[in-house]
Amino acid sequence: MIVGVFLLLGIASGFILFKNVRLSLENQPLQRQYKVSVIIPARNEEKNLPYILESLKKQTYMPYEVIVVDDFSSDRTFEIAESYGIKVIRNTEMPDGWTGKTWALWNGYKNSTGDVLAFIDADVRLSSRALESLVKAREKANGAISVVPYHCPEKFYEKLSLIPCILGIFAFTSPFEKYNPQKGMYGSCIVVSREDYEKVNGHYSIKGEVLDDLSLGRKFTMNGVNVQNYIGYDLVSFRMYPYGIKSEIQGFGKSAILSTSRLYSITIVLIAVWFIGLLSVELITPFLIIYNSPLSTLFMFFYIIYTLQIIYINKWTGYYGIIVSLFHVLSSLLFICIMLYSLYQVFFLGYVTWKGRKIKI
Repeated sequence: MIVGVFLLLGIASGFILFKNVRLSLENQPLQRQYKVSVIIPARNEEKNLPYILESLKKQTYMPYEVIVVDDFSSDRTFEIAESYGIKVIRNTEMPDGWTGKTWALWNGYKNSTGDVLAFIDADVRLSSRALESLVKAREKANGAISVVPYHCPEKFYEKLSLIPCILGIFAFTSPFEKYNPQKGMYGSCIVVSREDYEKVNGHYSIKGEVLDDLSLGRKFTMNGVNVQNYIGYDLVSFRMYPYGIKSEIQGFGKSAILSTSRLYSITIVLIAVWFIGLLSVELITPFLIIYNSPLSTLFMFFYIIYTLQIIYINKWTGYYGIIVSLFHVLSSLLFICIMLYSLYQVFFLGYVTWKGRKIKI
């Protein structure tokens, strides 16, 4: 009885945490026309850049300028960006106290002239009406917005990001985070007016932060700038880790532990209840079936319910294929590895590793 109630609470926690806050196609006209500066930080992004730059050429709301900041790339990032006839900046030597991405974004801002700034990662892919929707959403929010893109993994190891991505979605869509004074943003796609960005002194104010997106959101919130987070669904998408499972573990691991400190306790508790329930049915159900336990029917029932819930959430947040969606235990085990790796970096090393750099915590 107690086990059944706990598993039921786990399922309920998932539905409480996930809110379908999709970035939508609004038909109402903009109150004014904005000059949008799209700023793209790029470190060894020769494979990703063509996707984002091609999509920017097909927007219904054309950007005023596109700026790629080459962050000491060792591949053809600079040459590819330059071939599109846009503004390309080579990042200058990074001063002490900065992280690579914050320095690149700050330099992009300093070389921009638009009245709206769109900070978009190189691995993001935009539909033709994406920028229009982003500008309208920012105007409606009268503040700063960010978008968790729809995830489009291709290789099997990439699809194992299913559970880490769902847990991240829970953190950003949790209704309890709506009024969190430390409310963060999702760094892949952030849109803000120049006025609001300068009000908090932009990335300069968070120059040494590992969690630059969460920290920037907190700065906005603390200074009275409204922050709204969305999921990209069919407008904004990305492919996060095409370069190997090592980069996938490093990417999630650099923020897995640290990001929990920014969430309300109720959000953390609900995420924990959901994941513990999920892990229980994943690991215990096979043994109960093998030994013909009377509890096997109960656990199998909740395994099916959890699976259906995951498939429903993925409909709006990412495509992971049928195999990983059904055998999600593989993704859960990867998440445990990520958490252990993140704990090791934070408490034993004192730094995280990302794109060949060691970033002090």
